[in-house]
Amino acid sequence: MAHDPELARRLRGLLDGEQGLTEKRMFGGVAFLLDGHMAVCAGNDGGLMVRVDPARTEALLERPGAEPTVMRGRPMRGWLDVEGEIDDGALQGWVDEGVSYVRALPPK
Repeated sequence: MAHDPELARRLRGLLDGEQGLTEKRMFGGVAFLLDGHMAVCAGNDGGLMVRVDPARTEALLERPGAEPTVMRGRPMRGWLDVEGEIDDGALQGWVDEGVSYVRALPPK
């Protein structure tokens, strides 16, 4: 399944004005990178993929729809998938998580 173009549009709106923002097709979806680090992605299954601080993973898994990202049968440390309907407030919260974490990383 292709990415959700409406989710990608919403992500563009929330990330507008971020320094070092690039958009790239990845994982069958549309990824949004800051200074070369992927922060969020409108995934190939219609869901949201978010890069998060690995130390916050357990707490973030308490949020509705959040689950560990699994690729090729392995969980990816520091990445979460968010499934289902994501209202504007929740989406802003997930974008904030992704942006906050990648801003703490050195630019690529």
